[in-house]
Amino acid sequence: MNTERLLQHYERIADAPGAIARLRRFILDLAVRGKLVPQDANDEPAIELLKRIAKEKARAGKREKVEAEIDNEEELGDLPQTWRAVPLIALGSWAIGSGFPKNEQGLENGPHFFLKVSDMNLPGNEKYITTSNNFIDDNAAQRMRAKIHPPGTIIFPKIGGAIATNKRRILTRGSAIDNNCLGITFSSALNVEWAHLLLTTLDFTRYQAGTAVPALQQGVLERIPVGLPPLAEQHRIVAKVDELMGLCDRLEAARQAREATRDRLAAASLARLDAPDSETFQADARFALNALPALTTRPDQIKRLRQTILNLVVRGKLVPQDPNDEPASELLRRIGKDKVRLMKAGEIKRAEAVADLTASIPDFPAPSGWAITNLQSICNSVTDGDHLPPPKAEMGIPFLVIGNVRSQQIEFEGSRFVPQSYYEALDPIRRPSSGDLLYTLVGSYGIPVIVRDDQPFCVQRHIGILRPSTLVDVKFLARAMESRFVFDQATACATGIAQKTVPLSGLRRLLIPLPPLAEQHRIVAKVDALMALCDRLEASLDATAATRRRLLDALLAEALAPVDASELEAAE
Repeated sequence: MNTERLLQHYERIADAPGAIARLRRFILDLAVRGKLVPQDANDEPAIELLKRIAKEKARAGKREKVEAEIDNEEELGDLPQTWRAVPLIALGSWAIGSGFPKNEQGLENGPHFFLKVSDMNLPGNEKYITTSNNFIDDNAAQRMRAKIHPPGTIIFPKIGGAIATNKRRILTRGSAIDNNCLGITFSSALNVEWAHLLLTTLDFTRYQAGTAVPALQQGVLERIPVGLPPLAEQHRIVAKVDELMGLCDRLEAARQAREATRDRLAAASLARLDAPDSETFQADARFALNALPALTTRPDQIKRLRQTILNLVVRGKLVPQDPNDEPASELLRRIGKDKVRLMKAGEIKRAEAVADLTASIPDFPAPSGWAITNLQSICNSVTDGDHLPPPKAEMGIPFLVIGNVRSQQIEFEGSRFVPQSYYEALDPIRRPSSGDLLYTLVGSYGIPVIVRDDQPFCVQRHIGILRPSTLVDVKFLARAMESRFVFDQATACATGIAQKTVPLSGLRRLLIPLPPLAEQHRIVAKVDALMALCDRLEASLDATAATRRRLLDALLAEALAPVDASELEAAE
């Protein structure tokens, strides 16, 4: 592998999705295909090694054929001339587990381990098994007919989801294993470290049988084709893998250090905006917005930036206040008069009074000209979908569930339908119209979605329908409802354990920091601009990740077939 070329470009590919994991897998793949280290014509060929393995098995009374049948030898590709394609079992013998006994004497202080799958997770057991929760002595092993497998045996899980964990562990002392484990005692003619890396490259999930409880079958595993190199080359492969995995460790540590530094800088910048100092806020905001494009390298960081922007929305820190704006207190009086007019005209119903919770946030820094009010006070109605099961129809009016609005967009594709007659019989406040705000109430609660046209549809009871006063900017209200300030209130009033539900009574009394109407419009314009910036940052991250993936692909391909510098430049 061209490590110099890799190091030359590593800074540009290190943050590619899964770069180090891919590199590690690639190294192991090269190792078992004879492409990691050069072959030496003076090495004893693998066919001679196989002969020694056969003699060793014969002396031990083993009857397995070294040259047994194998499946899909073509999977190995073109192996070097000094290698040999063999079935896995040709390299050793099965280490079979036994039932784990209950209340059996001699399992505390014996000289041998009695290993279970869980023992593979103990500290220090990452590659070599050095400790165990259970022990066994020779007398107990004889009574239980549990075979003691020698050091160097490599064990792995054979039943259940643990198969997919790719655990491969080398025994350091004679051990028994329970029947959820399987192992191979490789020939002493092989390098056990090479045998271990060989097993780590085999994806046993390809060979498992069963669905409810997957399991490995020895008869299938033993025919897996593997490439056997000469013993001398096995030693060189192990040394090279250790060298390159050490390089991967250093590269990963360097990447993590860079990420940690970026995280600290980004978190510090956003923290100054989340809890702003009035005297330094403008300077802090300019610094954050200028620096964040360089500090944001992951989608979760962009998500944090979006939440910070929404936090500024409800705190009145996003745009400056204008003393000439009509104060929110006057706006609330006008909203109240308008609601009285609509009630007298029979267009809306009188709403039940809700508790005044403004005293619960005495330290909330409402800017001059703002007011803290509840959601019901600024909406002509706050309700949800019909509580009765709706009739079904092949065609008609779309009936939306939470899945249709979870993306913060109204998605009609794949929706159910209800008859036109059912829709027309609904109370008008339960028929969403343009300018309304939907709000999810169950499970994935707290998602606001603006209704932007008059296409008729109705919703399930798990979706709230808010009809704001025409004197409130619905886009501002939607942004406020997205903020952590409002979401935390929704969480506090939610009921249920398995599936949280925001009740209508709780929804109606959610506190909303309300700015003057003119400032609402300015806030919406500013938020739109900043969210567009976040969109561009996300697009840039996607483009950068794609570039890094292409460059990584080119560098890994070069390990197999060197390419011209022009090809690498094209990948960049």
